Amino acid sequence: MFTLDQARNFIVVAEELHFGRAAQRLRMTQPPLSRQIQKLERTLGVELLERDNRHVALTAAGRAFLVEARKLVVAADRAPLTARRIAAGRAGTLRIGFTAASGFSLLGPLLAEIGAALPDVDVDLQELVTHQQLQALQDGDLDLGLVRPLFDTAVFDSRLLLAENLCVAAPSGHALTALGRPVTSADLTDIPLIMHSPTTARYFYDHVVRLVEVEHRNVVHTVSQVVTMVALVAAGHGVAFVPGSARRLGLEGVRYLPLAGSTPEAVQLHAAWNREVQNPVLHRLLELVRSLGNDLPPHAPVIPTEHDAIP
Repeated sequence: MFTLDQARNFIVVAEELHFGRAAQRLRMTQPPLSRQIQKLERTLGVELLERDNRHVALTAAGRAFLVEARKLVVAADRAPLTARRIAAGRAGTLRIGFTAASGFSLLGPLLAEIGAALPDVDVDLQELVTHQQLQALQDGDLDLGLVRPLFDTAVFDSRLLLAENLCVAAPSGHALTALGRPVTSADLTDIPLIMHSPTTARYFYDHVVRLVEVEHRNVVHTVSQVVTMVALVAAGHGVAFVPGSARRLGLEGVRYLPLAGSTPEAVQLHAAWNREVQNPVLHRLLELVRSLGNDLPPHAPVIPTEHDAIP
């Protein structure tokens, strides 16, 4: 097997096509350089150079080997730096799970922070509901999850990234938009409701039923994703209970109204990770998460726009 030194020496000879100049670049004398190239050729079993007293030229095999030798030397030179960067958490892959709702609230700012602070880290995104993320974190298939509480704090560590209100999304022009006050259970009598699934969207479902006396005969649709709910509201199918950040979807024909009893910190989103994870990139990210600035404050209630404010 040939050595990296032989490959480096051959590259210089191939670039100079002159053993004397190549030897000067390598800071060695010509005879040992010639012996190195001859030994390389014997190892490979092919002639890399055509040479006589007047000129040196690459053979076809030499041209092909030059391409691969350059790749090999570059990779060899880069390998120690890559290993050090990965060990320090400055390079590698970070697998992040996120819910659909976090996709339009804080995923974008978080990725921007990662891109700025860890530019050499590859991010692998997976859209999963909370219980799927927690299972993937426990199995080692994810490094970080953007999840809803509650979860086992003995297994997972976490940081609260976003806290916001729960509000009522209603079609523009709906009778609820003229109330001039927060919406109550009594206001929702006989109004078609678009509800969260009690299985795949249990976190939101539990919040709603704690605040509202839901008449199940009024439930016209049961869905899992906030985006779907808001789209159904815009189409006039009913009203829905959504986090305040749903305003950022920008769908026309929807008004967001305050819900009686909902606090600015009713709906929470956490960054969660397995306490036993060993990925150095994750530990660098956790330093970033713990020191996030105004883009991702730990408590971020969404302020109504002038179009959503109570008259």
